Amino acid sequence: MRIAVYVRVSTQRQAQAQTIEQQLERLQAHCQIQDWVWHEEDIFRDDGYTGSLLKRPGLDRLRDQAAQAAFDRVLITAPDRLARKYVHQVLLIEELERSGCLVEFLERPMSQDPHDQLLLQIRGAVAEYERSLISERMRRGRLQKLQAGTLLPWTRPPYGYRTNPDRPRDPPGVRVEETEAPVIAQMFSSYLQEGYSLCGLAQHLMDLGIPSPSGATRWNQASIRGILTNPVYAGTVYAGRSRSYPANPRHSPLLPVSQSRCIVPIVKAMRSCATVGPLMASRNISAVRVRGKVGKIRPRMPTQRSVGKRSCVPMKSVAACVGWSERLVSRVPR
Repeated sequence: MRIAVYVRVSTQRQAQAQTIEQQLERLQAHCQIQDWVWHEEDIFRDDGYTGSLLKRPGLDRLRDQAAQAAFDRVLITAPDRLARKYVHQVLLIEELERSGCLVEFLERPMSQDPHDQLLLQIRGAVAEYERSLISERMRRGRLQKLQAGTLLPWTRPPYGYRTNPDRPRDPPGVRVEETEAPVIAQMFSSYLQEGYSLCGLAQHLMDLGIPSPSGATRWNQASIRGILTNPVYAGTVYAGRSRSYPANPRHSPLLPVSQSRCIVPIVKAMRSCATVGPLMASRNISAVRVRGKVGKIRPRMPTQRSVGKRSCVPMKSVAACVGWSERLVSRVPR
C-alpha cells in the first residue's frame, strides 16, 4: 500500500512557526501505529496557501499523481486542511476516490455511513464559518491598527520612501530615499511653476534619464498624476484610497470576472495617525488638484456641421482648440 500525505497552513507566519511540521509528526506517528510506510517524495505540502481556493501547487501535484493511480490512501489531519469550503471538500474526496485513492482524516476516520457523512458536512460548514470569522476579525484588527497609526496601508512604499525590509509596514521604519526626493521636488516645481503638462513632464523626465518608480525608462501620465496628488508627500498617511469593483465590460464569458481599482477622493478616505517625513508642503498638493480640475474644463469641440461645408476633413475625435479666434488644428484620420 502506497500512502500519500497532504499538509497545509494558511499563512507564511504559520509556516515559519513550523506548525506544518506538527501535522507531519502526528501523521507519521499514526503511520507507525498502523505499520504503514510512506516516503518523502509522497509528502504534498502547501505553505502559506488559503484553503478557500483549489489553486494550490501541492494539491495540484497530489491530484495529478492520484489520477494516475499512484496512491492507495491519502492521509490528512482534518477536513479543513484539505479545503475550507464544504463544496470543495466533496469535490476533492470524490475525485480522489474515483481514482482508487481513499481519503482518511486523522482526527476521525470517515466511512460511507450516513452519520459519518453528516458529520463531514457539519465540519465542512463549520470550517467555512471559521474562515469567514477569521477574515472578519483580521479586517477589524487591521482597521484598528490603521486608525491608531501602528500599521502602514502600503504593501509597497511610495516613490521617494523606503521601509524596513524586516518590518515593511511599521511606521517608524519609513525613511526618505535621498536620490528620489530631489526628483519629486523637481516634478512639483516643473508642474506648478514652469507650467509643464503631465505629458510634457513625462517626456522631460525621460530626457533626463530618470528611471520610473518601477525602474523602467519610460514614465506614464498616470504615475506622475499619482505622485503629484498623493498626500503622503505632505507627511499625511491615508488608508483606503482605492476600491476594487468588478470590471466592466467582461472580456469573455468563459473567463472569470476580473477586478478593477479606482482612486477614492481624500474626503472619503480614512486618515491614519501615522506620519512620515514630508517632502513637500500641503499647499503644493492642493495647488496640483486645483490645476487638474481646471485642466479638465475644456471648450466644446466643433463638429463638421458647425465648421461649415467648406471643410472637407471630417472632425473625428479631434481637436486641440487654442481659442476660437486664433486657429483650429484637426487631425486627419488615416
